[in-house]
Amino acid sequence: MKKIHKGFTMPSAAYSVPRKAIKRYKAIDRPPQVGDVLYGVVETIGQHKSLENKEGRIHTIHHGTHAIFVFGNRYAPDYYEGIVPSESDFTGVDLLARSGLVGKVLSKSGMVISPTRIKPLGYACDNEGKVINTRDYSLINPKATEKKSPRAKLILNIGTAMNAGKSAAATACVYALSVHDKEVRASKVTGTASLKDILSMNDAGAAHYSDFTFLGYPSTYLIEEEEILDIFNKLDLKYANNKDNYWVVEFADGINQRETAMLLQSPAVRERIHKLIFCAADSFGAIGGLHVLKNKFGLVPDAISGVCSSSPLHIRELSEYTDIPVFNSLNVDPKELFDILSTPRKRNKKRLAVV
Repeated sequence: MKKIHKGFTMPSAAYSVPRKAIKRYKAIDRPPQVGDVLYGVVETIGQHKSLENKEGRIHTIHHGTHAIFVFGNRYAPDYYEGIVPSESDFTGVDLLARSGLVGKVLSKSGMVISPTRIKPLGYACDNEGKVINTRDYSLINPKATEKKSPRAKLILNIGTAMNAGKSAAATACVYALSVHDKEVRASKVTGTASLKDILSMNDAGAAHYSDFTFLGYPSTYLIEEEEILDIFNKLDLKYANNKDNYWVVEFADGINQRETAMLLQSPAVRERIHKLIFCAADSFGAIGGLHVLKNKFGLVPDAISGVCSSSPLHIRELSEYTDIPVFNSLNVDPKELFDILSTPRKRNKKRLAVV
């Protein structure tokens, strides 16, 4: 084992791991697992030219920058699909996200360049040589194991795809509730480690914010169904016990994405929904998404938002197919949105999208 000298960047993908736990590193002697912590050096600069640390600060990286990284899988149609390498003799890994997530790129969007490459120096380990793994650390350990009703009202934000505007819509929901003196907690249940979205919800008024990294997961792509449901349930148990509060939640990517689909098909998740917000980049995506949402999941949203909500023309086109209200997440009317979010939900809603 060799000593890791002070001054290294501790990335947000290792959010749950205390910095003092990172002291030594050793040779890579087995294939990596999700959550394994790597000590490495930037070999070549590609798409990502910075690292986000645990406090949300963005560090510029250079050839030769030493830092901590975390192995994980990523699903990002606008960037990369990447997985944890299955072998132990790799000489380099790809930086999959600014949060320090590393793996092996399987495919990439034509809109981005090749990934930044990281040269592994060794696994970060404790004084006994045990590899540090983020999943061994959790900041959320609810005392209760069963949910008591009634619970905080769940405002769930989902969408058609990555960058459809879900985070902006979730932030708008937090803001509209907060300015009406409601206690709001905010969580992102799935995705790839990144503090930007949950910090935005905190800035909008969320008293507490969290995501899967608080439970030790650097990302949620390709984890088991029971794990993804456990993340949802533990966040629910921790932050949504007060019936007078609101819990604003985002599921990453689109409704056809593996983990999002698992959650939407779960009765335990569906029965928790107080209001469902559906986001899309354009009107046609919204129309098609409403069709899939209804026919695959049996769900009808209470409101539509996302990138399309910023365009009067998209809203006009959408109005020809549904009367579900649309709110502009970037220029939100807090009273109008509060009225949508606070009214009781009609479980057997007959108003369906005409698709």
